[in-house]
Amino acid sequence: MLIDGLQCGFFDRGVFEDLKAGGFTCVTPTLGFWEGAIESFDAVAKWRDMVRANEDIVTIVRTADDILAAERAGKVALLLGYQNTNLLDGRVRYVGLFADLGVRVLQLTYNNQNELGSSCYEAVDPGLARFGREVVREMNQCGMLVDLSHVGDKTTLDAIEWSLKPVAITHANPASVFPHKRNKSDAIIKALAEKGGVIGCAAYRNITPEPACDSVDAWAQMVAQTVEIAGIDHVGLGTDFSHHSSQEYLDWMRSGRWTRSIQYGAGSAAKPGPSEKPAWLKKISGLALVGPALAKVGFNADEVEQITSGNWLRLYRAVMG
Repeated sequence: MLIDGLQCGFFDRGVFEDLKAGGFTCVTPTLGFWEGAIESFDAVAKWRDMVRANEDIVTIVRTADDILAAERAGKVALLLGYQNTNLLDGRVRYVGLFADLGVRVLQLTYNNQNELGSSCYEAVDPGLARFGREVVREMNQCGMLVDLSHVGDKTTLDAIEWSLKPVAITHANPASVFPHKRNKSDAIIKALAEKGGVIGCAAYRNITPEPACDSVDAWAQMVAQTVEIAGIDHVGLGTDFSHHSSQEYLDWMRSGRWTRSIQYGAGSAAKPGPSEKPAWLKKISGLALVGPALAKVGFNADEVEQITSGNWLRLYRAVMG
């Protein structure tokens, strides 16, 4: 089994076939970043249509048992998610509406501070706002996973503490391994683990060490370093792999509608364009190489299974049932 905590970009029949060929059990696709409620409802509707047209190989899932059922049926399970909470339009009741439609993962903030809390790119992080606390508890009740990947440090720690269920950092790496605002400190990763959460190790070049982009063995070593921090029960895969992305898509991710200025996101003025995919992960099916690479760096078969699927399944069951 192979579970990826986050992917993005444009999905189609070809992507679904690549996921199936790569041995994927479950993937969380990104349905949106900056869109409000109406656009986000529309995105869910379009995904439902797309899955209906490809129901022989993919299915939308809501629980851990649904994921296992999809595996038995030979289909890739899709756990729908958004990388922001703009879709709520300031309405806590919309958490339940989107949950009823099958959305199971929400990242509290993207690259800007919002009504819930701070992003990792703000100069000052005041922590989880009152609305943020309301949304987190509503997500707990509705069986939605709280994602803290792009969230500021204080807001992240507040959310870990406030949530009644384990939370996730679906796509990031330890800042002690690769210093970057998008990555997470050892203190945050340990706090996440203490509450039963999971961090998904990313393969996005801008936040990943160069050697880990050059070879899967070095990437597996980075995963081993993450396990040293979090413990074997709290590390999974969260590649942040982007399908069929373009400069237009990248510009939307970085700038949305909120600015006229140039934004680089996790990139920089020196690296302004789309980041090159890791040499070993040009196609998403290459993630199948990770299991053997993890074994080479010293993980036994049970530990490899935990990292590649088991830890996510345990978390999904705790949060979603």
